[in-house]
Amino acid sequence: MAKQRRRNSGVAKRARARERPRMSATPSPQRWKKLASRPLLHTRIFDVHSVEFHHPAHPAPRDFILVQPPDWVNVVALTPQRELVLVRQFRFGTNDLSLEIPGGVMEAGEDPVATGARELQEETGYTGTAARLLGSVHPNPAIQTNRCHLVLVENATRTSALAWDPNEELETVVLPVDEVYARAERGEITHALVLNGLLLFRPVWEKLRALSRR
Repeated sequence: MAKQRRRNSGVAKRARARERPRMSATPSPQRWKKLASRPLLHTRIFDVHSVEFHHPAHPAPRDFILVQPPDWVNVVALTPQRELVLVRQFRFGTNDLSLEIPGGVMEAGEDPVATGARELQEETGYTGTAARLLGSVHPNPAIQTNRCHLVLVENATRTSALAWDPNEELETVVLPVDEVYARAERGEITHALVLNGLLLFRPVWEKLRALSRR
């Protein structure tokens, strides 16, 4: 029995050792110091700046190009029937239709949750309750300075007329939550920020499913 306990203890120690994160052999990167910024381009949807950064180990600053869009918001809208409200629209960047969650551009100083509720209503006519922030992500921290905020709206129902922007043309698609995840796994949803929203919503959905089984 004592021999068996020692064997089990050895197995547990090896398992704990495997779980511990391995330390990198390389040193941690240092912060660059941000210096002067010079505007290069202004457009309707973003600005482009040339920004100097200085690394402590470099003799002189170096120039980097940064894209500065406003913050964005995307909305995970859950209906009382445990469905998600999606939109299908044409995207000029990919020259194709895209299945997404509703979303839009934030005005300076706007609250992400309020903006998300507004965008959901304008794009789909759906409104809901218990709106809250799931989280915020950096769409591309290598060159972009903005964030995208992911908002959850529960009890979403169709209550109002659509209010599209001049170039918007959207099809509202309402699908069971598990079907949405299945489509994402099959590669039918490719918008990275939509996948971010589904990732952040996953723990909420798992908790709701667990409660429904009781």
